[in-house]
Amino acid sequence: MVKHAAPSNVPEADWRPDILRLSRFRDDAEVQLVNRIHARVAALLGRNVEAASPEQMRAMVAEHFSTALEDEHVAVNRTDRLRLQDAVFSEIVGYGPIQDLLHDDGISEIMVNGAHQVWIEREGKLYLTDVTFADTDHVIRVIQRIIAPLGRRCDEASPMVDARLPDGSRVNAVIPPLSLVGPVLTVRKFRREPLSPEELLRHSSITPEALQFLRACVRGRLNVIVSGGSGAGKTTLMNALSSYISTRERIVTIEDAAELRLQQIHVITLEARPANVEGHGEVSIRDLLRNALRMRPDRIVVGECRGPEALDMLQAMNTGHDGSLTTIHSNGPRDALARIETMVLMSGADLPLRAIREQVAAAIDLVVYVERMQDGTRKITQISEVRGYEGDLITMQDLFVFQRDGFDGQRVLGSLRPTGIRPAFSEQLTSRGLELPLNWFGYDGDGAFEGERG
Repeated sequence: MVKHAAPSNVPEADWRPDILRLSRFRDDAEVQLVNRIHARVAALLGRNVEAASPEQMRAMVAEHFSTALEDEHVAVNRTDRLRLQDAVFSEIVGYGPIQDLLHDDGISEIMVNGAHQVWIEREGKLYLTDVTFADTDHVIRVIQRIIAPLGRRCDEASPMVDARLPDGSRVNAVIPPLSLVGPVLTVRKFRREPLSPEELLRHSSITPEALQFLRACVRGRLNVIVSGGSGAGKTTLMNALSSYISTRERIVTIEDAAELRLQQIHVITLEARPANVEGHGEVSIRDLLRNALRMRPDRIVVGECRGPEALDMLQAMNTGHDGSLTTIHSNGPRDALARIETMVLMSGADLPLRAIREQVAAAIDLVVYVERMQDGTRKITQISEVRGYEGDLITMQDLFVFQRDGFDGQRVLGSLRPTGIRPAFSEQLTSRGLELPLNWFGYDGDGAFEGERG
């Protein structure tokens, strides 16, 4: 069993994690055998790798593998033979040691810290594995195999790169001299199927009442910001909420790296493009957002606002494009609005702070804050309404707040509870045919707030 935290009787400085055995190899001897066979097979294949189909490549690898294995004078049974052959195939056309990790649906993130340390995230918790690379060059070869089809580069002149795998998984790589531990590769995997709102309930990420409330807000075309820290589940939550958008609407999604998978039939997906090796051809989120306004969108969904495009997003929200959704890195709902102010200032627009705050208050209706908890679970911990602008400040009001009741050593105890305050936009939603029952906000049939009892 892998330890996730230092036991109480072990000093933090002395604790070391147990290693999760995920490597396809039994021992170092098998690793060395596959490395030798891979080198021979790769040399025999030569440039045939570029022209062959996957089926042809697998057949050629099998043929050359058999020859190389015989020359090694190693006796293996059929099961081991196929396992080692798959390992060689992964080295030639796949992603080497992490290929099996990419195929494991239970793994949500893969973190390669140099050649000899590979971590994974499973169910919100980190595990150190026994998967390793042969050396630094081995890691770099895998990185190059990921980014080459995308026309990206990662070398001493450009030692950082963002990319994505064919299945949409997001990839970041940093190599020396920026990384002092060797090449670092981080893969944030995609679920095969997007997380549904019902799954949010099953994972206890939200209560039924709060989910019904968010459903009404999305259907009622309110402008919603999903905020949280890195890895908190912002994009996953926004993807789930987007399922409430009507199939009759034309939706334009804009992302730095395509992650959203909306299920409606009329969806236009736009993806930003970095500059090429000559420094030309960049198309930014801001460029795409401006262009999206000319595409007759009913809804605009921006994967993440993190720069000057925030100004264009606010202007879109304030000029008839209701029902927009985006995510923002922040430490809380109010901090999310403060970050938007900062991003607008980054745009170079000569606007006084008061004008920026007035735009923010007029554009944004709701901020949903999601956290990754101590036990690895992701939970919505605040749903806050933006009420308006008063006395040089944007006024906000918490509608739902997660109340922590403790930690039992395995999981966080607590629940998302209503504050007893009904949103000011209730009448607006009612006029659009969306009722907000009092019990969603903690009131019983007699109109008494249950939080005041006892």
